[in-house]
Amino acid sequence: MRMFRVVALFAVAMPCAATAGTAPAQPPVAAVKPVTDDYFGIKITDPYRWMESEPQPEFSNYLHAENDYARAVLGRIPGRDALAREIEAVSGLAARVINVQLAAGRAFYLKREAGGQIDKLYVRDASGTETLLIDPSKLDANGKHAEIDQFQPSQDGSLVVYGVSTGGSENSTLHVIETATQTVRPDSIDRAQFASASWAPDGKSFFFTRLPKLPANAPATEQYAHMKIYRHFLGQPPERDAMVLDADHLPFAFKANAAFPFIGITERSDYALLGVADGVSPEIVLYTAPVSDLLAGHATWRRVAAQSDDVVGFAVEGNRIYLLTHKDAPRFKTVETGLDAPDFAHAKTTVAESAGVLTGIAAASDALYYATRDGAAFTLHRLPYGGAAATVPLPYPGTIAPSSGGPGGLVTDPVRPGLLVSLESWVRPDQWLRYDPASRKLTDSRIVPAFPRNLSGYVSIETTARAADGTEIPLSIVTKKGLRHDGKRPTYLVGYGSYGISYDPEFSPRFIPWLDRGGVLAVAHVRGGGELGQAWHDAGKIATKQNTIRDFIACGETLIAKGYTDSAHLGGEGTSAGGILIGGAITQRPDLFRAALIRVGATNTLREQFTAGGPANIPEFGDATNKAQFPDMLKMDAYNNVLKGADYPAVLLTGGADDPRVTVWIPAKMTAKLQADTAGRRPVLFRVEFDAGHGIGSTRKQRDDETADEFAFLLWQFGEAGFQPK
Repeated sequence: MRMFRVVALFAVAMPCAATAGTAPAQPPVAAVKPVTDDYFGIKITDPYRWMESEPQPEFSNYLHAENDYARAVLGRIPGRDALAREIEAVSGLAARVINVQLAAGRAFYLKREAGGQIDKLYVRDASGTETLLIDPSKLDANGKHAEIDQFQPSQDGSLVVYGVSTGGSENSTLHVIETATQTVRPDSIDRAQFASASWAPDGKSFFFTRLPKLPANAPATEQYAHMKIYRHFLGQPPERDAMVLDADHLPFAFKANAAFPFIGITERSDYALLGVADGVSPEIVLYTAPVSDLLAGHATWRRVAAQSDDVVGFAVEGNRIYLLTHKDAPRFKTVETGLDAPDFAHAKTTVAESAGVLTGIAAASDALYYATRDGAAFTLHRLPYGGAAATVPLPYPGTIAPSSGGPGGLVTDPVRPGLLVSLESWVRPDQWLRYDPASRKLTDSRIVPAFPRNLSGYVSIETTARAADGTEIPLSIVTKKGLRHDGKRPTYLVGYGSYGISYDPEFSPRFIPWLDRGGVLAVAHVRGGGELGQAWHDAGKIATKQNTIRDFIACGETLIAKGYTDSAHLGGEGTSAGGILIGGAITQRPDLFRAALIRVGATNTLREQFTAGGPANIPEFGDATNKAQFPDMLKMDAYNNVLKGADYPAVLLTGGADDPRVTVWIPAKMTAKLQADTAGRRPVLFRVEFDAGHGIGSTRKQRDDETADEFAFLLWQFGEAGFQPK
């Protein structure tokens, strides 16, 4: 489930599978302790409410028993181990670089080398010399693995504040390192999951957001309430940090169930920004004050953009700000105003709404750079200040992906010309390209080493599926070239459809063994995502959330109609908020899928509202205590739509013991309900990772092993030769 942060989100993982001989004969039977709730006269009985009171010995024992059973069953699949070796070998060929930031002519980024297990923090100077700053595998993590989940260099690049968490918990602690000497300073600040640190111009202090220190008996919903922004001076104990802003007492009106504030200072701008998000919605409120007043401790904040202005991104150049908004522009536009006298109502339109969706903006000293998308094809544009916009030709059709770092995959230094841009496709690995406005050329920055394997044997196809209401749903299909359509291809159909997040073309080497076996990868770009702009997002949330599920079903039916597969060889997958999509698909159309993967999935929306991230997710999924929204939330709650005696597909669920976004009791309850109520003999397995959370910061080995289990599970259920246990 998404919550506001500068970093990203996604999957989970695991240790090695259990051996065949240790498989228990049956999964554990979860205790039934019914609790009945009355929702506006509708009584709903929850047989597994007791799981929500974790941690407790009974629940912990249940998790371990389910995990032991799942690992043992998966370990008995004959082709699983060989497949795991293939996946590990090919994933080990790929390096990756994410979260690139520029400062003082240097690039700072997280990089996992080819063959590496975890992202490490590096700096690269203008000559191309790369220096390792932090290797989290060397950190003491009390028996779990550590990961870097955020960082921010100072304006002169001499210092970096970075956050470290363990076991996928995202429970980040801030530290500071000196770039030149790689000396870690003594500063240490906990409760910094959403720190969004920003340095003062002199590099002696930084502003950051901190979670509250809660009593042991505080309800989970308090975890992200009462956030405060502090100013930390280097070398000072955090207890002495001065509070700058209290989210409970904002100096302006803000309607939300949760407030996630941050302060940002841009080099060579006289003005700081105060932003506030409601947790999951892409829209943010922006205010500004002179940096000098902020540093002096008496900032008076002046409005730049209100909630009603629908601003989802911004870029600062000097004392001008460019705002990315869908206000009266469902496919987005950019407007410009001055920070000295901001006036959104009379802001100048700099990039007008067009046929393509405007996906991201970034400001360099020479120009505003922005990206647009038309279906799966992205275009890069350059708008010189005071000049006319021009297209920057890309070397191949691909994605300028927000997930790769920067706003919309565009990374600039506001005091230097040019930019770094991330580009990839379904069948082309990620590259970071450098644009030089003097030569007007894009060249490979070589930050990411080239993938050493020929990928010309794979092809991607962009098509559509017709939804139940007649809407054309974009559908991406990836296969080996020349694949014969025999109607029985093992098919992995994945979707998401929440928060306006687009499922953009992205190269995944782990799918190569799947494709090499004649498998099909299909991506359903369902409503609720952002592929076609804000209207596409709005068409898949709260009252319209059923569109997300129906669109996914329509994509499965289209794959069958086009001769790729049939229902006996179709598997569906949804991760995180995609649990609503796949959970709804298998409960509404269990006949369509032979198997399903519910990965850290949101499957119990009526109760998830009462988890730590629940209040922040109300704008996306609704409020169960709201009489008007309750019926829609009940429809999207897969757990409460599992019917006794229905014949459900085989299901493999995953969960992370330290997951702060989809608490592990959510997939645990769904597992117990499916195991108890399905009438069929198909397996329902729950695979738990006890050294991971939502997948952020999982090691490569964890992800490789999880993928091997998932592929082997699907191939087993599809009846593929070599994957059938004796």
